Amino acid sequence: MFRTLLLIAIGGGIGSVFRYLTTIIVQKYYSSIFPLATLVTNIIGSFLIGIAISLLEKNDLVNSNVKWFFITGFCGGYTTFSAFGLENVNLLQNNQSGIAFFYIGLSIIAGLFAVWLGLTIAK
Repeated sequence: MFRTLLLIAIGGGIGSVFRYLTTIIVQKYYSSIFPLATLVTNIIGSFLIGIAISLLEKNDLVNSNVKWFFITGFCGGYTTFSAFGLENVNLLQNNQSGIAFFYIGLSIIAGLFAVWLGLTIAK
């Protein structure tokens, strides 16, 4: 149990750092009210989780330490749906409902597509 928690914590820490770096890189090249950094993070995270799950299943490693480290830890620390929720509430509270609904729809559609693409590529 302790080993599993440690793997999740280390993976989550690394994922959080990569999330921060993604934000820095996106904001360096793009500045707007639209929360592109979170969208990019969620799409990349969805893609990575699709590839990882497919590879773990293919190699019969679904119940391995790799899963705890990468899926629960890294991807959990990297993806940002809590930030996604907060950003949408802020957009709605600032009378930016069009941007909020566009962001919600694009995140869901592109995220699902990215998981499918990751699964397909890894097979």
